[in-house]
Amino acid sequence: MISVLMRSHNDMKYIRQTVEMLLAQTADEPVEILSCDDHSTDGTAEYLASVPELRRIDPPEGPYIPGRTLNHMIRAAKGNIIVFNNSDAIPQKRNYLKNLTAPLKDGSVDCVFGNQIARKDAYFVVRKDYERAFGNGSISANWGNFFSLVSSGFRKADLLAKPFHEEIRYSEDAEWVKRNSAKIVYVPDAVVEHSHNYTLQEVKKRFFNEGVADKQMGKSPMSLRHCILAVLAETLRDWLYLAKQGAVREFFYAPLYRWVQKTSYYRGSNV
Repeated sequence: MISVLMRSHNDMKYIRQTVEMLLAQTADEPVEILSCDDHSTDGTAEYLASVPELRRIDPPEGPYIPGRTLNHMIRAAKGNIIVFNNSDAIPQKRNYLKNLTAPLKDGSVDCVFGNQIARKDAYFVVRKDYERAFGNGSISANWGNFFSLVSSGFRKADLLAKPFHEEIRYSEDAEWVKRNSAKIVYVPDAVVEHSHNYTLQEVKKRFFNEGVADKQMGKSPMSLRHCILAVLAETLRDWLYLAKQGAVREFFYAPLYRWVQKTSYYRGSNV
């Protein structure tokens, strides 16, 4: 059995489409969908309660910590294969689960992750990042143990034996694959629609905390020189991409976005 674990928090804008596509999957084995909602106030919890096919479980007590909620859901799952699918990550085809989990039949594979395409309303700089990180996988293959839990699969036995870290608040997926020297397979034909148009304040928070998490995992702090070079290099890539797309309106936004992104990570990694 495949157990699809779906966390949610105020995701009413997308969750109906996500659930409908998950329920429509044509997998070769039984599928259960576990839902764990983190105190949504926008109608998400009420919608989930209205779908009888979902198995809802209460979140663990205390403040939300990703690893703790993930481990809580894993223990409740009945399947031998665990798929994580964010409540705002909308599968694009009915064979999504079948494609995503197929590489796990190879016993040497520890985990898999799927392809993410940006939403139609995504900023062009965001769309460019998703195309580089996912797409055919040729670019991110050179980024070390690149992985995304948003759309991913594992064996339950492995996750019970080697649970997620329950103290770090960001990058729990990266910590897991690094700690376990995991063999990762990217599945480009398992596609979900998923992206965020974060405000600059949200970008600042996210990348600061990613820098903190990387430091907790033992990664060397980013140097100021590396930070500045990263801003310049990524801005240049943005401008080339924007020129090809004819997206002139983001030409001045791109360097500001990259400055906030990279300097926030720099500060987090040097805390």
